[in-house]
Amino acid sequence: MNALATPTEIGTGPLSRWSAAVYWAVMIELLVVLTMLPGIVAVLLLDRSASNTPLVALCFVPAGPALSAAVYAWRDYLSATSAQRDLAPARHFWRGYRLNWLDVLRWWVPTLAVLALLGVNVQHAGSTVGQPWAFASLVIATGVLVWAITALVLTSLLAFRTRDVVRLAVYYVGAKPVMTLGNLAVVLVGTAIALLVSDRLLLLLASLVVAYLVRNGESMVEDATARFVAPSADATPTA
Repeated sequence: MNALATPTEIGTGPLSRWSAAVYWAVMIELLVVLTMLPGIVAVLLLDRSASNTPLVALCFVPAGPALSAAVYAWRDYLSATSAQRDLAPARHFWRGYRLNWLDVLRWWVPTLAVLALLGVNVQHAGSTVGQPWAFASLVIATGVLVWAITALVLTSLLAFRTRDVVRLAVYYVGAKPVMTLGNLAVVLVGTAIALLVSDRLLLLLASLVVAYLVRNGESMVEDATARFVAPSADATPTA
């Protein structure tokens, strides 16, 4: 087992702490891009047409495990004391990836399929389903993304069966309105950045966005740990 970081690994001064946080953010960002690289390259080669929407969704399959590993790594950093923090974000990232990739894919792949269907509906609105259904599809897609963020945090930090993750994510979307509003803001702002600026910028902000999602979901993880994790389990959330 790796020993906890000594207080000297990250200095106690504000400059040392900020430098360590920046280092973690940059390294996690690079690891997210690395693990998503096959999908990123494939997306760049595809035309932006409605017929390619299912293929675009397929390209985002690696994003689920990558973001889950980032959630796991950031939780290790943000929940640790200054003396416990280290300068090895890659170790935490890869551990989270190894533990969670399959659990994430069990619900992430069906979610992408639903989003692809909704995306096709929106893009063909003028000729097939009409504007009202296009608007409804956008609303449903937004709700699915908010649910997916909630499920991502739960899957990454707590050990639940897939069907329990699905139900708990639905429950906490309603039970934690402040958290849900924060996740909704991420979806809306992210969509605006992708449409009005560049989806590449959104990718470059992935590490910081995940760090925010971890903070935003803290109350949910604490509540789920207290209510749904067996008393004999380790008090520290595990994936």
